[in-house]
Amino acid sequence: MVFAITLVLLGTVYYLWRDQDVWSAWQPAAELRHHEYGETLHEHSVFRTRINTWSNLPYVLLGLYAITLGLADQRARQRPARAGYLVRTPGLSILFGAGCCYLGLGSGMFHASLTRWGQQLDVAAMFAPLLGLIAIHLGRWFPRLRSHGRSAIASWPLLAALVVIACGLLYRFKWSYSAANLLTALILAVATAAAVDWRKWRTHLSWCWLAVAALTLALAVICRQLDVHRHFTGPDAWLQGHALWHVFTCLALACMYLYQRCGYSSAAQ
Repeated sequence: MVFAITLVLLGTVYYLWRDQDVWSAWQPAAELRHHEYGETLHEHSVFRTRINTWSNLPYVLLGLYAITLGLADQRARQRPARAGYLVRTPGLSILFGAGCCYLGLGSGMFHASLTRWGQQLDVAAMFAPLLGLIAIHLGRWFPRLRSHGRSAIASWPLLAALVVIACGLLYRFKWSYSAANLLTALILAVATAAAVDWRKWRTHLSWCWLAVAALTLALAVICRQLDVHRHFTGPDAWLQGHALWHVFTCLALACMYLYQRCGYSSAAQ
């Protein structure tokens, strides 16, 4: 229902202001004058790059799916005896889902507006789902925090709070760091965490999802690079390389989420 409402709202906005330059008073991003991607730029439109804007909706759909599963887990009176960590910790499902929604809206805002603020939002948002995945890994490895003289408490609220704080700082200081380097570092951190999983809990996780995630991420990079070099499709084609970057990276995030969710518990966890 929420996704349907989002579609209707965006469709209405596009229909009403399709040929109006609603962004003229906003500070433009460099992308407006030096267009990086292959799609035709419609400067005097509410969606300045149309396919690249609409193609962010899969992130929102994935986010709502993860949030819905997290809420269902939270309401469940009984969970399977061998339910994995993520099923038993619905707060982190909701955190990951919120990060995906943030990414979809932030990236969509940038591609629609090509404004400096949209770029700041887009870049900061793309780290949120990865930080959520790292929090899930850490929570599964260290599910409870212990201190001398006190009973153990769940670690996930602290991890969730750290992710929210990190997202705020990444937005605030967007222009002070290299987004490409940080994105690469976070992807490598997730990959390293998966390697640790292989060493410790290889019989308790769904490795097929991890393999598909790696494949779809590779396809995403290929499509993006072909688009940047204008070797994908024509500028007015409905299929754009950067739009496929959105779709394939969304599939990679979905597979990483299912990799965590479909695992089952063990004494080691």
